[in-house]
Amino acid sequence: MKGWEQMNASINEWIKEMTLTEKASLCAGLNMWMTKGIERLNIPPIHMYDGTNGIRKTNSDDEMGITTENVPATCYPTGAAIGSSWNTELLHEVGEALGNESKEMGVELLLGPGINMKRTPLGGRNFEYYSEDPCLTGELGAAFINGLQSKGVGASLKHFACNNQEYEKMVTSSEVDERTLREIYLSAFERIIKKSDPWTVMCSYNLLNGSYTSENEHLLHDILREEWGYEGVVISDWTAVNDRIRGLKAGLDLEMPGPAGYNTKAIIKAVESGVLEEEQLDKSVARILKLVERVTGMEDAVPATAMEYHSLARKAAAESIVLLKNENAILPIQAESTHSIAVIGRFAKKPRIQGAGSAKVTPTRVDIPFEEMKQLAGASIELGYAEGYPEDDSVNEEMIKESVALAAKSDVAVIFVGQPEYAESEMRDLKGIDLPEQQILLIQAIAAVQPKCIVVTSSGTALAMRPWVQHVPAVIHSWLSGQGMGKAIAEILFGQVSPSGKLSETFPVKLSDNPSHMRIRGENGKLYYREGLFIGYRYYDRKELAPQFPFGHGLSYTSFAYKDMKAAQTETGITVSFWLENIGNRTGKEVVQLYVHDEECTWTRPEKELKAFSKIELAPGEKRQIVFELEERDFAYYNTKYNRWVAESGYFQIALGSSSRDIRITERLYCDFGKEEVSFHKFSLISDWISDPVAKSVLEECLDEMNQHVVEKIYLNDEFVGFWEDGPLIKILQMYGQTWLGDRSPDEIIEELIRKVYERRINV
Repeated sequence: MKGWEQMNASINEWIKEMTLTEKASLCAGLNMWMTKGIERLNIPPIHMYDGTNGIRKTNSDDEMGITTENVPATCYPTGAAIGSSWNTELLHEVGEALGNESKEMGVELLLGPGINMKRTPLGGRNFEYYSEDPCLTGELGAAFINGLQSKGVGASLKHFACNNQEYEKMVTSSEVDERTLREIYLSAFERIIKKSDPWTVMCSYNLLNGSYTSENEHLLHDILREEWGYEGVVISDWTAVNDRIRGLKAGLDLEMPGPAGYNTKAIIKAVESGVLEEEQLDKSVARILKLVERVTGMEDAVPATAMEYHSLARKAAAESIVLLKNENAILPIQAESTHSIAVIGRFAKKPRIQGAGSAKVTPTRVDIPFEEMKQLAGASIELGYAEGYPEDDSVNEEMIKESVALAAKSDVAVIFVGQPEYAESEMRDLKGIDLPEQQILLIQAIAAVQPKCIVVTSSGTALAMRPWVQHVPAVIHSWLSGQGMGKAIAEILFGQVSPSGKLSETFPVKLSDNPSHMRIRGENGKLYYREGLFIGYRYYDRKELAPQFPFGHGLSYTSFAYKDMKAAQTETGITVSFWLENIGNRTGKEVVQLYVHDEECTWTRPEKELKAFSKIELAPGEKRQIVFELEERDFAYYNTKYNRWVAESGYFQIALGSSSRDIRITERLYCDFGKEEVSFHKFSLISDWISDPVAKSVLEECLDEMNQHVVEKIYLNDEFVGFWEDGPLIKILQMYGQTWLGDRSPDEIIEELIRKVYERRINV
């Protein structure tokens, strides 16, 4: 790629040559999927397409292609699935592969990944998103983008921000307090932007605290541009633009789709009338031109072959699938003692590999679970098949009877069930997280006659399993794991692959356990995130509520031991080390999860929060030392009093576990992050004044002077502080100092005290 100085020089030359009309027109697309080029200046257009789990390239750049077959491309596991791989190296590899395939297909910008938090399991696009946790999401998203952009194909990080439902999303305001916004809903975006510099960020449809995200100055300018230093292109979701001029001022560069001639005219008029400074327009144009340079300036990478893509899709599926339950080690299926298997359920022959909407890929091929099982089983095992349930939600007793009869005469029953095809899609939320009634009745009936009953579930979100899970010894959650899912399931069933996926979201016992249950849709255009910080496992921990399967849960065909944990603060951060050993009899992968809990914070904080993780493969008997390097930010919370991240000195619990509820080893560590200097204002509390040594001395001098002029004297003893510590100092002056104040106002005294504090701090 050209050096940045040369690139910026060419961009400046382009801008000097462009007319106002050309500049304005460049800020909207040419059609559904292309930016506008300027032929006379040799500025080429950019081709972009949807791409969260594969490339959804339409047959024409003028069509949306939601309901039609599109150009075939590799269909990788959906975000929910690959999020459960917890494997950053895999995400990087998939990113590279998609970069290669994009180059082959003439795609220069891929519209993904989607990283919104899973506030509710009913979110219609949850299958596109990685997790309920921002640390896991951020690390996976950064790895994917670094892989993709290493091939010269741009990413589009979406949807920015707080787009957590499909219901009326284009007109609903997500009402989120600043701390929750920073710690939960923006944290993954921030991590990804700082670790991978995505070439574009896509704004969401919704309003955020009353302002459309496409024109939200606090979100786009104050946080994204100024605080995080993002210099890439901000692109609108398709038709997400409301006020184009306000959006440009806030930092929205590119409106899609195009050509949006009416907004081109509006931009020209705004510049000519002085409403919009041309310098502001030039900034957006420069960022768009920089994107053009980026996607056209790298030599084509050597493409992989189509077969390698499918092999990677299989590998990614295998790492994503989660073994939820395995009583009496019923899995893997033992071929030598098994002569017949009943394979039951439509999804065994017509698998659900992805969700619907703008992320739906036309796959190059699809592995069929039944056929893959048949191939691995060989001639010695007979596979029978029953459809189990109809395509719709109706209850069919005859299909259940047929399935039960087959299961009863077989050695093992494997039941393929899941959310129906139509349930998970962009533009509509799910109605529930239970399986259809027919499938529940089917599982219960088969479990009653066949003790060796294995259930394979498919969905892009958490499932409630209470009506049936206690009756079956084994459950595999296959998510929506792309075109290689069928072979991956078969290999896990027969033990050729040890499962290594871990849940990237909590599976509740029932929908009403979810913290957002009472306020899922919002009212009158406003959706209040009143559960605050406590989404996902953070809520279940604080509520002391047992989920069906916790965040981070996933079983293996081998076992791991955690030993010799050490934690220490260094000059650069906190180092945590331990030894992981495979104590089982086969090779497997363990996802080690590191959680942090602040014991002493005066503000409300979750019981524990994921701060690091690693996926490690070990052979039987092999052990390895794992080292995590944590930063001060990993111990911080967002303090809205000072509008900054604060890590308070004190004791922290550092926990290592195999899931959020399976903590294996902990260490208590005192961390010294220095003394946070308190910022003072008119209504600062007594507790603030006495917590700072300099401020306390200033206050004591003030009270000594006041006590010489009043009857009721004030001293900062335990009795007085115990009563008044949560009251503002100014109220003490108003309450006790009237005869001392005279003509002076309490405001003047407070201003004088604050000035003295800052002066003494400088001298110190």
